[in-house]
Amino acid sequence: MSDFTYPEVGATGQALLPAGYNHLRHRVPVGTGRAAFEAAGAAVTTWRMHRESGARVRADAVRAEPGAAVEVSIGVGPLRVAAPCEVVWTAYEKDRTGFAYGTTGRHPECGEESFVVELADDGTVWFTVTAFSRPAAWYTRLAGPLVPVCQHWYARRLGRTLRRIATGAPVRR
Repeated sequence: MSDFTYPEVGATGQALLPAGYNHLRHRVPVGTGRAAFEAAGAAVTTWRMHRESGARVRADAVRAEPGAAVEVSIGVGPLRVAAPCEVVWTAYEKDRTGFAYGTTGRHPECGEESFVVELADDGTVWFTVTAFSRPAAWYTRLAGPLVPVCQHWYARRLGRTLRRIATGAPVRR
């Protein structure tokens, strides 16, 4: 039994995001060709992209599947913020791979986020992060407009990480 903290479950799969939330749409090219698409899709759906972007991920499934519990956390020690979620939908298609997860109890935000890789007709591999969220904890309400700024920063970081994975570029430290 899931305990989503918002009623619009699955809305990141729709063209229009629900009103009353902060919206995020970030789309970036991460490579070219079928091999880059396959590498990027695998990195997204097996949590590798998140892990290599610096997040800690605990999941009860090796790859994204509806109903899988996932906890993504960032920070260090007592400043580590955990974000429990549940996978809402997945896409394992010929030219489109990805998933969305929604917030569950104890998540500092309320909403949903999707991570999708697509292979365009011209061979470009696109990565898109789509999200809608609003504060659910006192500290995210207190942070106010800083939260969307941090979410955009993290989406850009995910894109850079996925580009490195998809193109086989070396890790920059």
